Amino acid sequence: MSNPQKKRNFQIEAFKHKVVVDPKYADKTWKILEHAIHEIYNHNASGLSFEELYRNAYNMVLHKFGEKLYTGLVTTMTAHLKEISKSIEDAQGGLFLEELNRKWNDHNKALQMIRDILMYMDRTFIQSARKTPVHELGLILWRDNVIYSSKIRTRLLDTLLELVLRERTGEVINRGLMRNIIKMLMDLGSSVYQEEFEQPFLGVSAEFYKGESQKFIECCDCGEYLKKAERRLNEEMDRVTHYLDTKSEAKITNVVEKEMIANHMLALVHMEHSGLVNMLLDDKYEDLGRMYNLFRRVPNGLSTVRDVMTSHIREIGKQLVTDPERLKDPVEFVQRLLDEKDKYDKIISSAFNNDKTFQNALNSSFEYFINLNARSPEFISLFVDDKLRKGLKGVSEEDVEVILDKVMMLFRYLQEKDVFEKYYKQHLAKRLLSGKTVSDDAERSLIVKLKTECGYQFTSKLEGMFTDMKTSQDTMQGFYASHPELGEGPTLTVQVLTTGSWPTQPSVTCNLPAEMSALCEKFRSYYLGTHTGRRLSWQTNMGTADIKASFGKGQKHELNVSTYQMCVLMLFNNSDRLSYKEIEQATEIPSSDLKRCLQSLACVKGKNVLRKEPMSKDIGEDDAFFVNDKFTSKFYKVKIGTVVAQKESEPEKQETRQRVEEDRKPQIEAAIVRIMKSRKVLDHNNIITEVTKQLQSRFLANPTEIKKRIESLIERDFLERDNVDRKLGKIILNFKRSEGEERRESDIPSRDLSSPSVPLLPNLSSASRRTIDQFRWVLAVLICVNCCRICTGHPFSIELPGDYFRLISLFPRSMILGHPVPNPLPTFLVSLRTACPNAGFVLRRAGDMVAR
Repeated sequence: MSNPQKKRNFQIEAFKHKVVVDPKYADKTWKILEHAIHEIYNHNASGLSFEELYRNAYNMVLHKFGEKLYTGLVTTMTAHLKEISKSIEDAQGGLFLEELNRKWNDHNKALQMIRDILMYMDRTFIQSARKTPVHELGLILWRDNVIYSSKIRTRLLDTLLELVLRERTGEVINRGLMRNIIKMLMDLGSSVYQEEFEQPFLGVSAEFYKGESQKFIECCDCGEYLKKAERRLNEEMDRVTHYLDTKSEAKITNVVEKEMIANHMLALVHMEHSGLVNMLLDDKYEDLGRMYNLFRRVPNGLSTVRDVMTSHIREIGKQLVTDPERLKDPVEFVQRLLDEKDKYDKIISSAFNNDKTFQNALNSSFEYFINLNARSPEFISLFVDDKLRKGLKGVSEEDVEVILDKVMMLFRYLQEKDVFEKYYKQHLAKRLLSGKTVSDDAERSLIVKLKTECGYQFTSKLEGMFTDMKTSQDTMQGFYASHPELGEGPTLTVQVLTTGSWPTQPSVTCNLPAEMSALCEKFRSYYLGTHTGRRLSWQTNMGTADIKASFGKGQKHELNVSTYQMCVLMLFNNSDRLSYKEIEQATEIPSSDLKRCLQSLACVKGKNVLRKEPMSKDIGEDDAFFVNDKFTSKFYKVKIGTVVAQKESEPEKQETRQRVEEDRKPQIEAAIVRIMKSRKVLDHNNIITEVTKQLQSRFLANPTEIKKRIESLIERDFLERDNVDRKLGKIILNFKRSEGEERRESDIPSRDLSSPSVPLLPNLSSASRRTIDQFRWVLAVLICVNCCRICTGHPFSIELPGDYFRLISLFPRSMILGHPVPNPLPTFLVSLRTACPNAGFVLRRAGDMVAR
């Protein structure tokens, strides 16, 4: 192998011929360029060769004379700008800004040409030497030699501020010139604009608006002041649009807002005869909208308006619900509430941009003052009763829904919704039984709304009332179908009411006429023959009757009366004259009801089918009654003593309140048990808080009553106090007993349904004690019934022998509803049939047999 050849290294050497440059080259070239700059500033650039000038500048930088070129440029431009500055200083009056603007435009044009000539220097020498580029250099030199000139600086600022002031006072200024000068300052840098104009401008503006706002507040009402403030704000924003920096908009508007709005907020909203309250009272939507839009721009502005509005609404609402005169008419009372709500809803929607915080404040205010009147639930129910009796006649479905939605709105404000439920049930019962409801669809629509709002439990009994009415119609059809002989003679219509669904009514005795008594007995026999295990109790105080009567001169009328009134009038078929004692003895109507009945028959002008001696408005026990042969009416059908919605008397009100309080006790106990099952251990105050929160959808629980229910549950061994800290309570799932201690009769059964031993309950009959071993199955069935209702959404009922009903009535409803279901329903019923074949249970759903 041959040895590799030795590699040769090649090297390129620099050109060794020395270039000789004319020593005066730089000065000569600069003279040419300097002359060109002078010509440009003197507006003689048309005769210049920019290509040649660019080459000369290029060669100077190339031959390392960039520093000389840059320094000469600064010196030459400075000299020209000093001459320009002197020219501007000499301008008089309004020509000052025009001269400044003209010279600025000339300088920009010259600067553009110079930068083109020196472009190569800009790209190479200035970057490597870290000098200021030509264009920026021209701006800096303009700033330092013109704007910062001692004779121009102050004069420029004063002139600009004077023009702004003149424009604010209504004069017309040259906005184009202002825009050019302001743009010049912005081009020179944001700091120049801010220091030379913006900051002084904002300070002068603050002083201007401070003085103007004080003058306006002294001579203008609130609405006029707001108009002026709005106009000033719009003017400043318009000013920014035309000739100020867009960044100045927020700053100048803040000045206007602070001086004209924020500093006078309280004075404006409380201004006498024209402040916020007067605007609300006079429905000044435009002024209210202006106030909202202006106050929302300042801190705490809307909260100030909202607080004043809330205070005003609460004050007028308090006056409304506590005014004795207004409380005399419940329907008018509720209508006034609705009118007030509509008024402020319109204000919020049209003036306050549907602001949710204002809507919440309105709702809070209405909830506050509506609940100041303990009778608000009753009055709202009376309003509904009035509307569904007669107020909705001829009203379209859409308008009916609007009215019902308004009622639901007031209902949501009620803290004692259970009180409303009591009254509503009473009024609904009267409407259904008297057939005075305007529309079944409207009735059902309201119940659906209540169900949506409060759940099934709230409306289950109300729906049961409608079910009874429909079932009663079917029952009557069956009754007359089975008794075709009843086609002639009196007609009987019976509504069979389920005791638990309808308001509790006392069973009052009344001797019906013989014709009606015979019909009632036939119906009783028919009904009890078709239904086993049921009992009928006649509520004669709730019925009505249509009877035909003949008076003197052949006058015949059909009278619509109550059952009591019918019993009284029928007595006059056999007697021309009867004393009060004789009527009372024959009918056995309670004295108070009988006096009201006779008063409506004998003392009401235009409807006095009876006459009494002596003549008086009150009924006495010594009075005598006889038929009024002179009775006349232009109507064939005459209504006497029509049931109408009336406020409760004081005793009735106390009785209703007592029933409500009793109904609340098991609900409070059930809530306590649910909470403690979940939390196990909880201190006393937190129990009260949790219970109040859980029940607030139905009523506002009284802390004192909650404490009593806790003590009751402790006594019944549902809860016990903590041994370490007596303030704590915890749930007990199983009873704790020491060995050998006998169970008390008042103990409630354990949840363990498989346990063979069940404690006895007090005051049981011997028959009940014989069935006590089967009592746990009664409880189990009730648990399953409740589970089916929850799971399927259908109501269930259970039929049991009498002793079982007695046992169930002694068992707390809240305890029954609080138990879970241990097994699925079908499996459990199989077990039930096997273990307890003679219990006689029948489980029903919506009237259909499910299991036996």
